[in-house]
Amino acid sequence: MSLRRNDIIEPELSHEIIGAFYRVFNTLGFGFLEYIYVRALEQELRGAGIKVAREVLVPVHYKGTVLGYQRLDMLIAGRVIVEAKATERLHAEAANQLYNYLRAMNLELGILLHFGRQAKFYRVVCQHPLSLKNSLNSSNSNNS
Repeated sequence: MSLRRNDIIEPELSHEIIGAFYRVFNTLGFGFLEYIYVRALEQELRGAGIKVAREVLVPVHYKGTVLGYQRLDMLIAGRVIVEAKATERLHAEAANQLYNYLRAMNLELGILLHFGRQAKFYRVVCQHPLSLKNSLNSSNSNNS
């Protein structure tokens, strides 16, 4: 079964983000620190009139208590989380990290941008987003 454009979550916004990613990579190439790529990506997206929040703090809950905060790279238009990595090899847990951000923010779509020797992107989908707080509370009540 092939996916149609209508089946993709946030197709227009995804297109804008991925297009900006390739423009940044094609201009800067490989070898800069992550924050350089993120700032260039922010400039591209804002230039296209897209709302960008950087270094957003995501609360991590445990049994109704905020344990601390994780910092994600970008929240685009309040709907898509973007995580950027600027390493030669992408760490195996990078997608899991993004998935947990989606759960914590109760969002469906994240895009992992790898500014490696070759530019690559990965879509991470949380089909049934629940906040970590709700998820942990319901699993706790099921075990009582």
